[in-house]
Amino acid sequence: MKLAVVWFRNALRIHDNPVLSWAYESENADFILPIYIFEEEIQQKSTQNMGEQRLRFQFDCVENLHQNLKNKLDLDLHVFSGDCLEVLESIREQLQPFEVILLKEYSTNPRDRKQSELIGKKLINTNPTWSIKSFPSTQTILDIEAIVGSPGYKPPKSMKDMVRLFKIEFGDYENIIFETNDPNPSSNERKQDVSVNSKYQVSLDKIRSSLSTAGYFRGGENEAITRLEKKVISQNDYVNSFNKPKSISTNIQGNPMEPTTTGLSPYISTGCLSIRRLWNSCSEIQQSGEHTVPPVSIQGQIMFREMFYLLSRSVDNWDQDSGNPQCKEIEWGELNHALLDSWDSGQTGFPLIDAMMRQLNATGWMHHLGRHAVSCFLTRGQLWQNWTHGRDIFERKLIDSDWALNNGNWLWLAGVAPFSMPYYRIYNPCPDSKSSLNVETKDAEFIRYWVPELAEFPSKYIFEPHLAPLHIQESAGCLIGTDYPNPIIDRKESRKKNLQSFKHSLEKLR
Repeated sequence: MKLAVVWFRNALRIHDNPVLSWAYESENADFILPIYIFEEEIQQKSTQNMGEQRLRFQFDCVENLHQNLKNKLDLDLHVFSGDCLEVLESIREQLQPFEVILLKEYSTNPRDRKQSELIGKKLINTNPTWSIKSFPSTQTILDIEAIVGSPGYKPPKSMKDMVRLFKIEFGDYENIIFETNDPNPSSNERKQDVSVNSKYQVSLDKIRSSLSTAGYFRGGENEAITRLEKKVISQNDYVNSFNKPKSISTNIQGNPMEPTTTGLSPYISTGCLSIRRLWNSCSEIQQSGEHTVPPVSIQGQIMFREMFYLLSRSVDNWDQDSGNPQCKEIEWGELNHALLDSWDSGQTGFPLIDAMMRQLNATGWMHHLGRHAVSCFLTRGQLWQNWTHGRDIFERKLIDSDWALNNGNWLWLAGVAPFSMPYYRIYNPCPDSKSSLNVETKDAEFIRYWVPELAEFPSKYIFEPHLAPLHIQESAGCLIGTDYPNPIIDRKESRKKNLQSFKHSLEKLR
């Protein structure tokens, strides 16, 4: 008897899931054991590597996967908590009658790859009845391993490089419809699952009781498909005219929670939505008329994502600020905990920065231009802190956290990568209506919502409230320095000083 252990990690879905489809359709598997492992202990509604919002979103994804597996395929998802190797070893004894194939998703993250090596060495190699099978392209369009290992491969540095690569791989790439594969639960193909018991096994009800309440973004495949339909499939004009750099960073007017972009990134990063399904939806719509093209189109954004996956696999020390060929080793300032904490908690005295960071803390999400603003502010703009500090905070809090993309975006926005914007292009944290950050400034609803201390401030002063005359502050019921902090730094002086420091560091590297 042959058993396929389907280890769900970053593809928490049934549709277009190559791992699940193989197990369901292959003649090499008579039974299926679907598993998910929470690898960290939950304390105070979070874990060491996942903040409250990210952990809750992840839980929602797992819970919905559990429901869909049961309702659509009559399979039970077995949920565990603990070290992956120990969990697998704990169920090994109970799988003795089976020839076991451990199916796992492809990952570029060195931590996942080392973990797989350890499992192969300590579990697979010591058990003749066990084998392991990895699947490429579970989370990407490209076969990352094949591309990186191909003759003549060079790490891409621009959208031009990615367009060239996609043309080589797919020809008329913008109109291509990629093949997807969903399990077919017909009666003659239905696979049975097996039950196991382990000291590491946990109930979803018990985990739910230790988490925060669900946020604005609910996790799960069902939510992903609903949002795809609402924001993409039913919005032909929106897709064809999509221009990400021109989207408003302060969310939809009248709804400070809802993005002006698709808001699909959390569902893509957790694998609740297949990236191929999103691409195909855009391709079908774009064939109906004129449309924007990469890099500003939705497909262009997908290609940027593919680019960072390629770089994360082919660049040594992708997540480091030294020994990384894609990172200029700038001499950042010493870690200043007071500055970092003010930034992290949304208490810098710069309302746009604070609103964006408070949005992150409350929802686990932020518009890409908001991420531009806060990351520039933390690094080369004002606070002169190493980009890795901000990267770590984003990694823990973002519900769309993705190791490859998070590092790529911070390298980009800190101005240290070959694909970065020029280091001297610094975002003004106190923008006006003409700012490339695309902030709504007339009514400033976003600021008033996320920084309620300033709700009664006139828009003229709301982005720099410390400049408001005392009588304005008093009439607004918010004294700067008492009810809302003074700026933690002089933005103009720090900008000037940081530009000089960056230039000096570059000169030393030559």
